[in-house]
Amino acid sequence: MSLENGFLKGIIPPLVTPLLGRDELDTEGLEKLVEHILAGGVHGLFVLGTTGEAPGLSYRLRQEIISRTCRQVAGRVPVVVGITDTSFAESANLARFSADSAASAVVLAPPYYFPAGQPELLEYIEHLVPELPLPLVLYNMPSHTKLVFEPDTVRKAMDIPEVIGLKDSSANMVYFHRLQLFLKERPDFTLLVGPEELLGETVLLGGHGGVCGGANLFPRLYVRLYEAAVAGDRTRVEELHELVMQISSTIYSVGHYGSSFLKGIKCALALEGICSDFMAEPFHRFNAPEKARISEYLDKFNPIINSQCC
Repeated sequence: MSLENGFLKGIIPPLVTPLLGRDELDTEGLEKLVEHILAGGVHGLFVLGTTGEAPGLSYRLRQEIISRTCRQVAGRVPVVVGITDTSFAESANLARFSADSAASAVVLAPPYYFPAGQPELLEYIEHLVPELPLPLVLYNMPSHTKLVFEPDTVRKAMDIPEVIGLKDSSANMVYFHRLQLFLKERPDFTLLVGPEELLGETVLLGGHGGVCGGANLFPRLYVRLYEAAVAGDRTRVEELHELVMQISSTIYSVGHYGSSFLKGIKCALALEGICSDFMAEPFHRFNAPEKARISEYLDKFNPIINSQCC
């Protein structure tokens, strides 16, 4: 499915990468996961994002998950693919492979190692776009890349027609609102939020959707929250937002390290019988005590979410 009038909106889960080993995809788990997410009514899928552990995967495995996901989705929703890399050539190569696999767009965060200046970052985008056969969504992820797509850089990038949007994972609402000011000049530009804890308020205030990791697990919850925000139903937004916050403060917070969010989602998916919870090195899956806590949270949330989001 191509983007509707070149526009991307709604709930676009950053797909977890189900693994059986260091370089082995859990193909059965991937199939179950994709169908589970699509059954929740989502508006797209984002492959090889942060939640997909993309930097920890081999190029061979990245290509496998792109081809398998696009083939299975078969045009039911747009598939967008993360092409972030420290190598310009590898980003372009993955974009071409994504286009050949029938993806709809590609997503790019700043190259992460040597911090670039903003003029260098803009020039990088200007040089890369002609090499890309698909529209480009920028990805602001300063906690992982050490760089911010500064508002002025985004404004200049918006002059490039092939740059169709930005996903912001900074959790900085002032930054998000500054970008919204530019939409008057380019109303076809998509603004998506990464942290699901901010989904309701950003959509109420004019954002276009969210790339919510929790939608791997509870896709219908995030779709219902998005729909309520689009409709301006603040009472419903508050009810569903409270559920999102409870998930964030429990399932995502079981471990002790920065990887706890992803470990929690993968552990929950495994407990639900959807896919393996194997993690890309240097991370590892939760042990029995953590799994027991995640199981308790699932027992608590599943009935509530099923009753409120059916």
